[in-house]
Amino acid sequence: MDGVVPDFVEVAKTTDLPVGRAKAVSAAGRTIALYHTAAGFFATANTCAHRGGPLGEGDLLGNEIVCPWHLWGFDVATGVCTGDSSVTVPAYEVRVDGDRVMVRLE
Repeated sequence: MDGVVPDFVEVAKTTDLPVGRAKAVSAAGRTIALYHTAAGFFATANTCAHRGGPLGEGDLLGNEIVCPWHLWGFDVATGVCTGDSSVTVPAYEVRVDGDRVMVRLE
């Protein structure tokens, strides 16, 4: 796939985020959390469902992001809380187009 990808917004270059790291990025006027795991790139809302902590500043442990404020964990692929599956954060579809990391927010 090359060029514009409908409904997707470029949020980073693949070289911007090493494997095992997370960071907050801007996408279409909002801040989301971007993750790079051994399985690829993933994105969720940046705001923890517990007390609003910044997930992009958390520790990435495999496919789980751990909120830096109160240590709540979420699966980066699904957004489901690892300690209580009834709690979730929005997860977004991610595609890599060449060296561009693209996220669909809707």
